[in-house]
Amino acid sequence: MSVFDVHFWPDNKKIKVRPGTTLLDAGNKAKVHIRTRCGAKAACLMCKVKVGDQSGLAPLNTNERLKLGSLADEGVRLACQARVTGNVEVNIPEDPLKAAIRAQLARQAEDDDFI
Repeated sequence: MSVFDVHFWPDNKKIKVRPGTTLLDAGNKAKVHIRTRCGAKAACLMCKVKVGDQSGLAPLNTNERLKLGSLADEGVRLACQARVTGNVEVNIPEDPLKAAIRAQLARQAEDDDFI
């Protein structure tokens, strides 16, 4: 049986999975945190990931296409719906709360430099 590599960025973790595995399941197996709340039903849209070359993924299903709209044209996929069909590299966006905290800490550091 064939297996494929799924490489997660920015964690730089790679995992081998069987065809048909969702990116969410591959991420869980690789111990990569992909946010989700809906139990992989494409309802919460929290598991959005960016995939440049989508040749290693099955085409978007109808539900995913409807939920993502124009984001799909930018390489965004729902990790709970996107199924592996070949080697693929996945970029996981920074958690919004972590991004806000990082930005606040950066502003504080700039303010401290002026004192």
